[in-house]
Amino acid sequence: MATKIFVNLPVRDLARSVEFFTRVGYTFDERFTDENATCMVIGEDIYAMLLVEPFFRTFTRKEIADTSTTTEVIVALSADSRGQVDEIVDRAFAAGATPASETNDQGFMYGRSYQDLDGHIWEVMWMDPATVRDADAA
Repeated sequence: MATKIFVNLPVRDLARSVEFFTRVGYTFDERFTDENATCMVIGEDIYAMLLVEPFFRTFTRKEIADTSTTTEVIVALSADSRGQVDEIVDRAFAAGATPASETNDQGFMYGRSYQDLDGHIWEVMWMDPATVRDADAA
């Protein structure tokens, strides 16, 4: 069985977050959705569980990070092309995201990032597959 990843993120307003991420282009698994949480499908084995803050608190004894002053994680996702990076991040900005950093263009690697409505940082990046193969041969 393939390992799946479930990133759990606290959100203040679940409906608002679902609307935002729908506009970015993600879908949701209704089987794991109620008033406290939803399962956002990122890839075949990659999911983000968006949990309203009171429900999220039941999973940890620690304080929830204040994303206006603290970065708790950067969720980095690969894209198939530079164009796909731009498409995803541009949709996020159109849906209300804010820039998290400057565009990172190193020629063989290209990435952009945004902060979602709850201040979580998402980085979308593309790397030239020929560069990866060359590194493997070394």
